[in-house]
Amino acid sequence: MHAPSTFSGLWIPLVTPFRDNTVDHTALRKLVQHLVPQGIAGIVVCGSTGEAAALSADEQLAVLDTVAQAAPGLPLVMGLSGYHLPDTLDWVRTLRTRPLAGLLVPAPHYIRPSQAGLLQWFTAIADASAHSVVVYDIPARTGALLTLATLRTLAQHPNIIAIKDCGGDLAKTQALIADRQLQVLAGDDANIFTTLALGGTGAIAASGHVHTARLVALMHHVVRGELGAAQALWRPLLPLIEALFAEPNPGPVKALLAQQGLMQAELRPPMTAASVALTTQLAALSAAVAV
Repeated sequence: MHAPSTFSGLWIPLVTPFRDNTVDHTALRKLVQHLVPQGIAGIVVCGSTGEAAALSADEQLAVLDTVAQAAPGLPLVMGLSGYHLPDTLDWVRTLRTRPLAGLLVPAPHYIRPSQAGLLQWFTAIADASAHSVVVYDIPARTGALLTLATLRTLAQHPNIIAIKDCGGDLAKTQALIADRQLQVLAGDDANIFTTLALGGTGAIAASGHVHTARLVALMHHVVRGELGAAQALWRPLLPLIEALFAEPNPGPVKALLAQQGLMQAELRPPMTAASVALTTQLAALSAAVAV
């Protein structure tokens, strides 16, 4: 078992660049090398923003290897998902040999188990993992609601140490922060400032691909209690963050990264590229933030 990881600061749920429907490892390397100097805490590889559902197992491992080579020493979390527990545990065991800071684990999607079933799912994965587990609470994607009681039980597992909070329940978020049993990371980008101000430890934010250093500086201000300075950095970001999720993620993020020359704005079906209208709007909003 590896030593427990610390999940704080800004983590980037990395997009996966494609060119002609294959993973563009050159662009992937370029993107990572662009992000690392801006003060990020780590990278989440093959999360939902990384279109992991459209990647084969071999492609996922290749992406992980490229990111690790491009950012030596930077903490990496590997996303995993599924609904077949034996297959998922096999994948967890495959990842044991990788030098990861953790695994990002959502509830099993589609089948909507009971709370007892969810406890079994996360406990089995945490037992099998050589790495720390970050619970990914995202009922909008999985169809499974993790109750506060369930999360508090999971927090007692020595390998489950953090949560990516996309649960949409501010009362639950505040209770988890007050408990101090799990490190609470904002997962809904519009809630980054609120979560940090309440005492959350950081964020896993797709919007962090752009204006990365600004978000990092904002977080530092909040940690130091400089809320006025943090708000001044935060407010101009809000219209851009809203637009980044106006169409399915990661299409809008990839559109902005393509405008910066970092990659192609290509996604794998059934995901589609951002519309021309939204791409134009994003460019204007991003430029306004930079002023």
